[in-house]
Amino acid sequence: MESIEDYILRITKLANRNKELNDQLQGLVGRYEIIQKQNEKYLNLLSEYSYEEIEERLKMPSKKRVKRFKMVSVLYATIKGFDRINGHAHSQELIDALDELYLTFDDIAKKYGVLKVKTIGDTFLFAGGILEENRTNPIDVVNAAMEMQEAAKKCIINGDNEPFWKVSIGIHTGPVLGELTGKKSSPYTLTGESVNIASRMGMACKDGDINISVMTYELVKEFFKVDENGKMPAKYKGFLDMFKVDGILPKLAENEACTIPNRNFKTKYSLIQFMDIQEDLLDILEHKLPENLYYHNVKHTIDVVTEVELIGWAEGLAEEEILILKLAGLFHDCGHTIDYHEHEMHGAKIARDILTNYSYPEDQIETVCRLIMSTKYPPEPKDILEQVICDSDLDYLGRNDFIPVSNTLFQELKERNMIGTIDEWNQMQLSFIRKHQYYTETARNLREVNKQSQIERLEGLLQPSEKA
Repeated sequence: MESIEDYILRITKLANRNKELNDQLQGLVGRYEIIQKQNEKYLNLLSEYSYEEIEERLKMPSKKRVKRFKMVSVLYATIKGFDRINGHAHSQELIDALDELYLTFDDIAKKYGVLKVKTIGDTFLFAGGILEENRTNPIDVVNAAMEMQEAAKKCIINGDNEPFWKVSIGIHTGPVLGELTGKKSSPYTLTGESVNIASRMGMACKDGDINISVMTYELVKEFFKVDENGKMPAKYKGFLDMFKVDGILPKLAENEACTIPNRNFKTKYSLIQFMDIQEDLLDILEHKLPENLYYHNVKHTIDVVTEVELIGWAEGLAEEEILILKLAGLFHDCGHTIDYHEHEMHGAKIARDILTNYSYPEDQIETVCRLIMSTKYPPEPKDILEQVICDSDLDYLGRNDFIPVSNTLFQELKERNMIGTIDEWNQMQLSFIRKHQYYTETARNLREVNKQSQIERLEGLLQPSEKA
């Protein structure tokens, strides 16, 4: 039987335990009241936003996303004249003209695919190679800068002898870091040394001039008249060379003022742009071509593009003709992503769609499509361009790797039930190569001798009765 002392001890322990639980409960109640007050505060703050705004904000990433751009041309522009507007007789007209100039700058930037990054008072920051990463952005940005200067020169009020508003522009090309802002109008905030150098170029520039860095100079010197413009001290870098842009090179200009590019300018530009088109299309082919295209694959496309350029230059063709041949070689087999048997037709359609988006002239697009269709078997080239692409397409007939390349074509046709045995294929190849002729003198000089050796190799692979 429990003694009175044990009973009192047990009751004391229970009382103490109840007190501990009650203290914990009171603590939880206190914390709940604090949380409730905080929750009410947050709910009051949230009441200022709509449900849609809250949802949109919740979708935004918690961490800042930063993208590295390898080659961007940064344009730093400053409008000069604010120090002279106070008390001017036509100050309102000048402000209106300035507003028009701002809008014109925006239109010029859009024309050349250049992004307006930010505006701070009388200073603008633009960048090419952000909206679309490409190799042509230094040329695009210099073209945009020239048009901006022309627009500023036309900004003359009430018969003044010279424009009131003047612009100094600095340009530098290099890598930048772009931090996403979530805004459509200015999607990135740019940081990095390239931005700093562009701003220094602009600050060291005379009113009405375009000052570029040595990096930009090296990328645009084949298009524009550029003169040395001194050196600028830079921390940790010593002195940076500066260059002044004085217009388009005369041989590439449409007008005497050297402000409008001619067709030769556009051809040289397109040859640089070709590398961007090639990179994009080869990526598409890599992902969309059927896996069992052992011959008509990415390697064959690259081979044809390389060969049309080699033969084209050797045949003395013009720069524009080389461009057209390279485009035709690039697109000539891309129709295989849609259909095997009518791939030329589909390739021509894909070429038309893509080149139209790149604003190629209609006559050039027509020629590219015609050259693609000229590769359809049997080849019947009607001019030198068709001869070059047909020779390039069948270049493997006179190469040392003819047999292994020929076997990949056999494997490709075999899987499509378009050929019988390997002996039948070799006999077909032998018959074809005996009748085949290269059309250009360059191809004949390069491949005809080897082609004769291929005939001997094929004859050696066939049974005596099959050689006839």
